[in-house]
Amino acid sequence: MTRRLCSLPRQPAPAFAPGLTAERQDALLAGRRMWVDGTVLHYCFLDARSDASVVPVPGTGEPRRVPWAGGEEQRDVVRGCFGEWQDLGIGVTFAETGDRHEAELRIGFQAGAGSWSAIGRDALSAGRGERTMNLGWDVTGPGERGVVLHQIGHALGMVHEHQSPFAGLHWDDEAVYAELAGPPNFWSRETTYTNVLRRLDAGEAGGPVWDPQSVMTLPFGPGLVLEPERYRGGLRPPGALSPADKEFALRWYPPMGPSGPAALLPFRSAPLGLGAGGQADFAVEPPETRAYTVGTFGDADSVLVVFEERDGEPRFLAGHDDGGTPDNAAVRVRLVRGRRYAVRVRLYSTWGSGETAVMCW
Repeated sequence: MTRRLCSLPRQPAPAFAPGLTAERQDALLAGRRMWVDGTVLHYCFLDARSDASVVPVPGTGEPRRVPWAGGEEQRDVVRGCFGEWQDLGIGVTFAETGDRHEAELRIGFQAGAGSWSAIGRDALSAGRGERTMNLGWDVTGPGERGVVLHQIGHALGMVHEHQSPFAGLHWDDEAVYAELAGPPNFWSRETTYTNVLRRLDAGEAGGPVWDPQSVMTLPFGPGLVLEPERYRGGLRPPGALSPADKEFALRWYPPMGPSGPAALLPFRSAPLGLGAGGQADFAVEPPETRAYTVGTFGDADSVLVVFEERDGEPRFLAGHDDGGTPDNAAVRVRLVRGRRYAVRVRLYSTWGSGETAVMCW
């Protein structure tokens, strides 16, 4: 029996400036959707009072409102799955909020709209009234917990593992299109290509080795894979976090160090000394209230984010991603004396001398 599958919307291919080396492009593909470590991702559940989609009634075309809200049992499953990812000890943490304006992740349960999620930082591009994740069927049933773990994996920046170029899967394309055009998915050819048949670039993949047990691998029945022969009978991942899933999450989001960040003092540059994928963390306590510029220097592609500490929790204040450009990441922000701020810089890649630094002035 064909299962209902994750249906990510098609995403435009990234546009890189001409002349980038293959190494820089791979580094940008690998990290462009990942959060900086130490981010607190706030999530909210959209409610029935105002959140809905207007869709046509089959056969009549008359519009009807389909609510985005889910029951408390469904919400509890989602809370538990956030907790399972959190219990790995990753540096990114999750916090539920009732205010959608404070939430980077906004979760709906619109029935019939498929299950999907924005991938990593793509969630920041969605309007505050829009979902960044939808769970389109009852996730309290047997075997459905893996659907939620899968969508949270997307929210952390993970992609479909069965689309890895290292999987070596050769599909019977027309059989796949025909299978997923029918119930229960009713996918278009574009949706099937986007979620199954498109092979990822090497930089997009989660690693150089394919993991058929990953929670990010979708299940498929027999007759869809031609090669390797052992998968002609189907792909059946267990729907749980695999050892490679856990390694990926901890590699990108290692636990934050117990010693705390170094101080970043105004007008004093701090060398970064980072390799690709590395991150440096700094604390800023401004001596006066005014507008400051916080920026990086050197030949590097990087992401710079400034957080303000509120109630003991870092809240996003400003950020800049200079990936693939000749410029450096820099933001102009108003910092208030007596408050604490965190500056986090994550590197995609370096070139030239490879020397990089950050300064607040």
